[in-house]
Amino acid sequence: MKRRRFLSTTTAALASVAGLGLGALRPARAQAAGDLPMSSLFLATDHPLQQAWSRWKALCLTEEGRVVDGFQDNVSHSEGQGYGLVLAAVFGDRAAADLIMTWTAENLAVRPDSLLAWRWNPASDPRVSDRNNASDGDLFYAWGMVLCGMRDNRPDLLDGAGRIAADLLRRCTAPHPDGSARRLLLPGAAGFRDAGTVVINPSYYMPRAMTDLARATGQSALESLAADGQALISALASRGPVPDWVQISAAGITAPPAQFSQNAGYEAVRVALFQIWSGLAGGPAARAWAAASEAAGPEGGAVTVWSLPGGAVLERSRHEGYAAVAALARCAASEGFGAQIPAFTEAQPYYPATLHLMALVAQATTYPRCVPI
Repeated sequence: MKRRRFLSTTTAALASVAGLGLGALRPARAQAAGDLPMSSLFLATDHPLQQAWSRWKALCLTEEGRVVDGFQDNVSHSEGQGYGLVLAAVFGDRAAADLIMTWTAENLAVRPDSLLAWRWNPASDPRVSDRNNASDGDLFYAWGMVLCGMRDNRPDLLDGAGRIAADLLRRCTAPHPDGSARRLLLPGAAGFRDAGTVVINPSYYMPRAMTDLARATGQSALESLAADGQALISALASRGPVPDWVQISAAGITAPPAQFSQNAGYEAVRVALFQIWSGLAGGPAARAWAAASEAAGPEGGAVTVWSLPGGAVLERSRHEGYAAVAALARCAASEGFGAQIPAFTEAQPYYPATLHLMALVAQATTYPRCVPI
C-alpha cells in the first residue's frame, strides 16, 4: 500500500496507454459542495468522539507534532500533517494544532513557495530528499489553518492559508487539454504533465475544503476548480467506483501510465469519503462506492481494491477504517437511518485509522441520521 511512491520529481514519460473505456464520457452535470458552514464541523470538547481523537493521537501523533505513517517505514507526509491539522481544528485541540504547525513549518516548509515538501523520512539523509509537493496535503493543511483560524480567531493563520491557496492555483493547476475553460488540479507541481496529457488523482479533490478555503481567503478560483473537478468525478463515477488515477488528453480520459494504479482502490476510497463529508452523498461517486460495497458484501473484510474495467474484487481488508467508509457511504447515499460503522480502534495502521476517524466526523457533522448502530 505504498500510495505515495508516485510523487517524485522525476518526469516519467506520460505516453498514452490502453483506455479504461472512459474516453467517450462527457462531463456530467456536477453537484456543488453544499452550503455547509465551517462552524458545523466543530465538535464540542465533551463530544463522545473526543475519546477517538485521543486514541488517534496516541497512534499517529508524536510529542513533536509529527503525524507518523507506521505502515510506511515511519515516514511523515504533508497529507498526514494536513489531516492531523484539520482533525485538531474539528476537535478544538489547539495544543495539538500548534504542535503540528510548528513541526510542519520546521521540517516540510523547505520550498521557495508556500507549498510543502511531500515526504519526510527519518531514515534518510537529508530527511527531505524530494522537494516536490502533494496537492492534497497542501489543500488539507491550508484548510486546517482556516478552520483553526476561524475557531480560535487567529487571522495570521488565514493569511498563511491564503498564501498556500494562491500557490496551489499558480503551481498546481493546468488547463484542460481539450481547450475548454476548465482547469485541472495537478497532484504536484512537477511530474504530471507532458505533451498534451495530464495525469490526475481524483481523490486529491476535496470539494468542501476547496470551497471553504476559497471563501475564507478570497482565492475564488479554487471554488471554480472544485466545480470542474466535480464534473470530472461525476463523469468517472458513471461507470462505477472512481479510479485511483486517470490520464486526460484532448481526446478524452484513458488509463494512466503503468506506474500509476489503474484500479479503484486505496486512493479512491477517499473520493467517496470526501464527497460525503462535502454534503454530496447523493452524487454518482458516493453512490457508486456504496453500490459496489453493498454488492461485494462484508465477508472477508471491506473491499479495498476493485479492478477496472470490470469491477472484480482484487483486495479486501479487515482494518475497520475501510468498513467505516463503506458503511457511511451506504447509509448516506441511500438516505437511510443508522449505519453499521464500527467503533474507532487504534488496532490498525495510520491510513485506515485516519479514514475511520474522518468518517466518524463526517457522520457526526454532516449526516447525523447515519448514527452508528
